[in-house]
Amino acid sequence: MSEALTWKDQLGNRIPEDLGREIDIFETEIELRKQDKIDEVVFAETRLRRGAYGQRYDNGQRFDGRQTQQLAYPEQKTKGPNTLWHAPGMIRIKIPFGGLNATQMNLLADLGEEYSDDILHITTRQDIQLHYIHIDDTVDLMRRLAAVGITTREACGNSVRNVTACPLAGVCNTESFDVTPYSRALSKFLLGHPDAQDFGRKVKIAFSGCRHEACGLVNMHDIGAIGVTREIDGESKRGFELYVGGGLGAVPHQAKIFDEFVSEEELLPLSQAIGRVFARLGEKKNRARARLKFLIARIGIEEFRRLVLEERAVLPHDERWTSYLQELGSNDEEPLKPGQSLNGVQLPDGFDDWFNTNIYQQSQAGYAVVTVYLPLGDLTSRQMRDLAALSSKYVKDTIRMTVEQNIVLRWVSEADLPALYTDLAAIGL
Repeated sequence: MSEALTWKDQLGNRIPEDLGREIDIFETEIELRKQDKIDEVVFAETRLRRGAYGQRYDNGQRFDGRQTQQLAYPEQKTKGPNTLWHAPGMIRIKIPFGGLNATQMNLLADLGEEYSDDILHITTRQDIQLHYIHIDDTVDLMRRLAAVGITTREACGNSVRNVTACPLAGVCNTESFDVTPYSRALSKFLLGHPDAQDFGRKVKIAFSGCRHEACGLVNMHDIGAIGVTREIDGESKRGFELYVGGGLGAVPHQAKIFDEFVSEEELLPLSQAIGRVFARLGEKKNRARARLKFLIARIGIEEFRRLVLEERAVLPHDERWTSYLQELGSNDEEPLKPGQSLNGVQLPDGFDDWFNTNIYQQSQAGYAVVTVYLPLGDLTSRQMRDLAALSSKYVKDTIRMTVEQNIVLRWVSEADLPALYTDLAAIGL
């Protein structure tokens, strides 16, 4: 009898080469850890950089409010200090700017059923988290994600985390321009970049298309970019009002303005230069003081700006800095149906209240953004699969997750809103 095909065999060249190579390395590291050929501290770091966390009770003990109980995990190696191999873990899945399509949603639903507890959790960084994942299942899970263009790489660890963006980018009534392709490009550029591998702590980046709305939360990030335009030599040019050094935590800092106008050509190289300065001068020993905000507070924004511009001046040229600009329109969204108004159709009970709280009328006439509110950011695999089916019925792969931990469907024809309202209610959303 022939052996069953592995997911690696089944998916073949559907897995991008770079992601496949990274997953192969992690698979080897798992085997080496089982043989005690990698120290548990080293393995914990490489595991975290691939989005595989420990979880509560991973030390084998549970405190129920009265006493500590020992959990009966099988004896085996640890996957980190005080983190037992068979203890449940969490996998964090990066979704740049929160953008999803129906194929990806269906796969995520499958993974939630097959490896997790049937619950998908949307985070405040437009990620998805699955809990109760066994470390031995992570490689197959990563390969299946990679085959639909998703990675868990650098979803944790001292790295550039998921790059977020306003979920209304491209359809907003007050934006300067659509920041989606820029957030996508920067996320791709910094993923695995050598200059983003030696930070003392994580780096969070956010994009917004307008400064008067809080949907992008750029002032709370290590790097925040607001899309702006400027008249240069009689021509309107795109660029970004760039902020640095923001963050929350125990010591919140509001980001400081780095430059009022960074041209679109300079966005990627300047971000790279910021990463190099942070890697070189940021705190490495005291994690509580190792964020970018503390470096800027220590040396001052003027000195930080000088160091970054000095670093930028000596960077070797990289074609990727601007190559994506030639394809800015290639990923533009398209509606599935013509935009039409409601036109006085009969409305179901409760529709008016739902319309007032869940509908945003796009800048494109006849279309709306529909917010699907998720309590605590959670939905079941069945709901995710049903929502994927509804998205295919009403929109053309124009789905995004939000930093408020909800899901939005963009480019819904206003004429379809009553039917969509009824369909969402039928699946408990």
